[in-house]
Amino acid sequence: MSTEIDTTALGEKIVRVIKTIYDPEIPVDIYELGLIYDVFVNEDCDVKILMTLTTPNCPVAETLPLEVEEKVKSIDMVKSAEVEITFDPPWSQDLMSEEAKLELGML
Repeated sequence: MSTEIDTTALGEKIVRVIKTIYDPEIPVDIYELGLIYDVFVNEDCDVKILMTLTTPNCPVAETLPLEVEEKVKSIDMVKSAEVEITFDPPWSQDLMSEEAKLELGML
């Protein structure tokens, strides 16, 4: 009998790891900043993350997606991780959590 993978619990673990990654120019993690649009986990523990950047010419456009991929891959249960960058919809401050807005003095 095979062990059933709890993809929801693994997804939550992935989000906790993503919350340790900060935009170098803004003192808020990329999850609260609204840069993570979706996290997909299948039964084989393959992970796909749909994310955006604050602007298409973001200074960390080359390194930030790789950092996300590497940190997610470091989770024991994750078999593979892929980050897909999208600019649809474009990032805006409306995507930020209340916590991020408070941290940045926007509330």
